[in-house]
Amino acid sequence: MVKCFDDLEFRKLYDGVQCILEFGNSFELSIVQHGGSYGSKQGLYEIAVFENGRQKIMPGITENYDTVKGYLSKEDVTSIIKKMISMTGVSGIIT
Repeated sequence: MVKCFDDLEFRKLYDGVQCILEFGNSFELSIVQHGGSYGSKQGLYEIAVFENGRQKIMPGITENYDTVKGYLSKEDVTSIIKKMISMTGVSGIIT
């Protein structure tokens, strides 16, 4: 079970990496860092939340106008993982 950034296992995606966490049957959190992601040039990460396979605005995690959030440090990603656990009631599982 994933509870923080250090628990993540990344796979290759484009010229970078991605980890997808599943929270229950409905929600997924995609964490990426590659040439096209927001903040990658600074060594930072970008996330997107999916509900039932569709990208979603997630209050408290993404902004009200966007389905992705970038320029995130490892600590920021840990905070988002903890919020997802709190919102869904389950720990993340790497898919």
